[in-house]
Formats: sequence, structure tokens, C-alpha cells
Amino acid sequence: MFELLGWDVLNRQGHAEAYKEVVHEDSLKIGGSTTSPDYSFRVGPERKFFVETKKPSVNIKHDIAPAFQLRRYGWSAKLALSILTDFEEFAVYDCRVRPVKTDGPSTARVMYVTFDQYEERWDEIAAVFSRDAVLKGSFDRYAESNKKKRGTAEVDAAFLDEIDGWRLVLARNLALRNRDLSQRDLNFAVQKTIDRLIFLRICEDRGMETYGRLQVLPNGPNIYRRLCELFREADHRYNSGLFHFAAEKDRHELPDEWTVLVQRDVEFRCVGVSE
Repeated sequence: MFELLGWDVLNRQGHAEAYKEVVHEDSLKIGGSTTSPDYSFRVGPERKFFVETKKPSVNIKHDIAPAFQLRRYGWSAKLALSILTDFEEFAVYDCRVRPVKTDGPSTARVMYVTFDQYEERWDEIAAVFSRDAVLKGSFDRYAESNKKKRGTAEVDAAFLDEIDGWRLVLARNLALRNRDLSQRDLNFAVQKTIDRLIFLRICEDRGMETYGRLQVLPNGPNIYRRLCELFREADHRYNSGLFHFAAEKDRHELPDEWTVLVQRDVEFRCVGVSE
């Protein structure tokens, strides 16, 4: 089907791996694990859409799991659209709508075609998903038109919204336990804590830190105390202003001496945080 749409599915042109038009079982990292969407369709090295294939026995129109799987792939790869099909059914999803496990199978679905409709709707499919359509920008225009209609959110925008939620929760927590904090100090503590967490999480994802250290912190006591230990380790490991807890020679910036625990005998002082 996709060869009829102009794609070199079997790499008959002998392109190098990095420039294959279609990659079978492409590698995609989601969280701490690597997954493999069945097919990745590309222009040069850039992914344009995934195609996830299922057995004909799978009911694509009504089953929740396959739709969530595909949308999660597309969302993580920051793709606009992707396709779920068993050939009997052909479903296109807008992957800029954040996937939730409880979503119905029709959530973010922008096209649904059954095999007996292929002939009459072929021009419609080819106008978006043929290789020529992608090269000429029709794919991008179709994706943009659906974005406007559906009010979709990009991954980065959704992440920023999520951070805003963290900021509000943390600010309330700190203000409740530190009533003498000025608004300036409160904003500093909240932003620094979030920035440090994001930095360490990125380091985990890139293999620079042991994966999952942050995730397991809530599994034991003294959560914030142990988090501060990770911050202090990072201060020794990275030359970053995010982790500056002690005065350094030739560094004029004052160290942060109060958002991270400082041990004095058996007592600890820090900005109070709920465990």
C-alpha cells in the first residue's frame, strides 16, 4: 500500500541507514525504556509519521490500547500525525493531543477508512500520506489545519503547563511551612528546586546519572533530605550555577545556603518542605 503511495519501503535505492525513507522497527526512547514503532516514514533523517500495524483480529475502531500505544509513540517523538492500521482499517491520529490511558479510541482520531473505501478515498489518502504530498508540504498543511480545529498542544507547551502546576503546588507548600519567607525568596526556592529536578532528570535520560534515582525518592523516609544529597552530589559533579552551595574562589555569585539542608550536629535547617 505504501509503495503505491510512492515510498521506498524496502529501500530498493540502497540508501544508508540514516537516510532510509522507511525504517522498520525504529528505535524510540520513552521514559527509561526503548520501544520500536513498526514503521517510521522519513524525509532525509527527519521523521514525518509512524505507522503501527496490527493483526486483522484487532478491532482498531473500538480497542483502546492500540490507539493509546500509537499516540504515545507519536507524542514522545513530537510528530503531528501517525497511522494505526491492520489494512482492514486505516486510522489517523493527531499525536499532538496528549495521550491518556483512559482515552477512548476515537480521541484525537482525524481520519478513519475501511478497506472497502480505499478505492473511493484513495485520492484523499494520497493527498496527505504519499511521498510526493509530504515533499510538497501537503502533509504539513493537513496537520496544521487539524491543529487549529482541535486545539492541540505541543509536547513542549504541555510540559510548560505541567511545570506551572508544580510551581503552584510547591509554592503553597513552602509558604505554609515558612511564613517569614519574602515573595522574592519564595520564588527563588520554588524555581531553583524545579530547575534542579529537571536538570537531573535530563541527566538521567542521557545516561549521565543513574536512571530512576529521583523516581524512587518517595519510597523511603526523609525525602527532601535525600533529595538535597543528590543536589550536593551534583554540585561536585557539574560546573553549573544551579548547584552552588559553597563559596568558591574567583566566583562572585553568593552560594545558596538555605534551600538545601545544612547539617549542624544532629539538627538540620532548610527551607521547610513537606515530606
